[in-house]
Parts: sequence; structure tokens; C-alpha cells
Amino acid sequence: MMTKDAVLTAIHEQQVRYVALWFTDIMGVVKNVTIPARKVEGVIDHGLHFDGSSIEGFARVAESDMVLRPDVSTFTILPWSPTEERTARLMCNVHTPQGDAFIGDPRSALIRMLHEVEAQGLLFRTGMELEFFLFKSISPLEPYDDASYFDMADNNTALRRKMINRLLEMGIRVDSAHHEIAPGQFEIDFDYDYALISADNVLTSRVALKTMARQQGVACTFMPRPRGDLPGSGMHTHQSLHDVNTDDNVFADSSHEYGLSETARYFLAGQLYHARAMCALLAPLVNSYKRLAVSFEAPKYVTWAHVNRAGAAMIRVPHIAPGREAHTRLEIRCPDPSANPYLATLVMLAAGMNGIRQKLSLPDALEESLIARDRSRLRQVETLPASLGEALDALEQDDVILSALGPYISDRYLAAKRQELDDYNRQVTVWEVERYLSRY
Repeated sequence: MMTKDAVLTAIHEQQVRYVALWFTDIMGVVKNVTIPARKVEGVIDHGLHFDGSSIEGFARVAESDMVLRPDVSTFTILPWSPTEERTARLMCNVHTPQGDAFIGDPRSALIRMLHEVEAQGLLFRTGMELEFFLFKSISPLEPYDDASYFDMADNNTALRRKMINRLLEMGIRVDSAHHEIAPGQFEIDFDYDYALISADNVLTSRVALKTMARQQGVACTFMPRPRGDLPGSGMHTHQSLHDVNTDDNVFADSSHEYGLSETARYFLAGQLYHARAMCALLAPLVNSYKRLAVSFEAPKYVTWAHVNRAGAAMIRVPHIAPGREAHTRLEIRCPDPSANPYLATLVMLAAGMNGIRQKLSLPDALEESLIARDRSRLRQVETLPASLGEALDALEQDDVILSALGPYISDRYLAAKRQELDDYNRQVTVWEVERYLSRY
């Protein structure tokens, strides 16, 4: 764990010239203030004042004074910065001038929820699988390669290794990486970790991968579905709760058919119950719904199973080999890589914890083998939202998820997303012109 002294030592030994202070707006867009390295000690001790009035969802002009407080444990050198301008990065939480955590800061909101859960004796751990596309050109969109699932191609393997090396240099523990099913589509899976660290790693990786791709003359995008003839990109997230004292996995129960404890089953039921509202945060763009429920292997139904890709289940319970029960987890498959990882993690945890508190009943699993015998079962199952509008409607009706976000974040998030949806609905697309102009 990095300390203030360790940060100052690293700055001196690595000849760091600048430090970038990162935080996010409510939408998950990274914001940055850069300071000379000699200013770091004072900022760690006292914070850095800034004007938050122009940050998406942060404050009215009258409430514009904000303070950035660095989390010294997040110190890392940005490996793409040139030697003569070597730059390090610190993630920051946003505070008020009075010293309180700002209620509109997504990272602080997640920390608050994690602390509430820890007070109940539990730790939340996650492992995220980040999918993305690389394109040679933007206009037209030309994939970086012609490879497919797990293929080896000289150009993509070399670039992928460079990307992994840079992430590792930044202290981001990569579990594995491979080519995904579509040309130019890749996946990087991160090691299982404390949920805040996982969210920080996803945010950092999105910046790092885009920067590295740009340096190679390639475009990297985390847009859920950049081309209609290609599959979408997801951010499947593995999750489990652990005892705060022993780190034992409280989801594990080898005597249960699916290896799930009662706590895990309640948690799973909670996520299914709040699924449609969660989607407003887990699949936050208009474009997200060009992936969700329609793209290859993207989830469609509010169901769970061991294996249910054809049936597009929302949550999968991975098989665990005997003796490895400590790895028991739930894989939620509706998040996509455009999500704000702090708010996404927050609502996933809030939904699951509500299931535990309310002891919600878990519906039967819907396996592929069952669907193959009885397709009519799908007609009885609730579906995920088919549009951003549906997801926002569901969020507005879900007091549990709204409460977890808090009125400040939820009100501003809903307003911004409603505006985004209105902007989209006013567009006349090329498809509409080509289909209707001469016909009507």
C-alpha cells in the first residue's frame, strides 16, 4: 500500500515532473488537473481547490468550490509520458470546502456504499472483463484486423502485448487477454480484487488503452456497438462477498446444486429484481441498446443459469471445480464498457444487498437444456429494457437504486440521460432517409 512518504520518494527517484489528479464526472468521463511535482505534498495534505461549476452534474455556480483529495494508494507513473515530462497519476475524491465528501462524486458514492457493507462484516470483490474495438480508420470504420475468437495474428498479438505490458507497468493486474469474436475486437480480463480497485483499474485502463492505440495510429473505442454488422462489446463483471475478517467467500456452499450459499442466492435474487433499473447505469447509452438483447451473446432475459448463452441469461454462475470453492462468484453480463465503473459497481452491490436484507426469493434457473425442451418458458420471463428510455423509466420507479445513488446523483443523472435521449430522438438517420425518402 502506497503512503504519502512512498509517493514522495517515488516522485524523487523516478524524476517525476508532473502529477495528474484524476476524478470523474457523473457520466464517468475522466477529468484532470495537472500540477508540478513539487506541489504534491501540499495537495496530499490539504487538497486542491477547483471550480466544479462546469463539470457534468457537479454543481450550480453558487456551489462551485470543490476540493480534490488524492488517494495516495492509486499513485502510478503514466508510462506513455516522455522522460523529460514524466507524469504520475493520483485518483482523487471530491470534497466540499468544509471537508465532507461531495455527494455528487461517483467514487465517493461507491466508497460510502462499500463502507456500509463493511460495517455489516462483508467485503465486495469484483473482476471485470473489458471488451473494446480497435479500428484502422474512423471514416469509414475499418477494423484493425480480420481475426476472430482467440485467433493469433501477428499485428494484433504484438499490439495486445504492448497494451498488457503498459497496464502491468501501472500496477494493473491483468488476468488474461484475447481476441474476441469480431474483427478488431479484443478483451482484457482483470484480476479479482476489492471493488474500488477494480473500478479504478477499469477507468485507468480505458484512458491507457485509448492513449496507447492513438500512439500506434489506431482508434480504440469502448462504444457498446460501433457497427451494426459487428457484435457488441460488454463488460461482464464477476462478483462475490467475503468475510471482512477472514476473507472467506460467503457465496460458497458446496452442498447446494449450484454451489451457492443462501447469502449468494439472496444477492442474486436482488440483482434480478432490480435488473431493469440497474440497466440505466450498467448500459448507459442510447447505443447500449443496439447491443443489449439483440447482439450476439448479449443478455436479453432477467434470468440466471450455469450455461445459457443462447437464452441470453443476465447472470451466469460459473462452474467451480471441487476444491476451488473460494472462487465461487456470480457473473453479471448486462454491463457494457461505457458504464461509469463506480456507479455501475455501486448499483450492482446495492441491488444484491437489498436482496439479502429482504430475503428475496430466487426464481428457478433457466438453463439452455431446459429452453431447448420448452421454448415457451422464455415467454414467461421478464426481459431487460429494449431502449435507454425504458431503462430510465425503470430507474425512476426503483427506490432502492435511487436511494443508493442518492438524490443528487440520481436527479442529475436522469436529467442528463433524458436530454441525451431527446437529442437522439430528434436525429434523422441515414437509414431513415435511404428507406423512406423516395418511398413516401
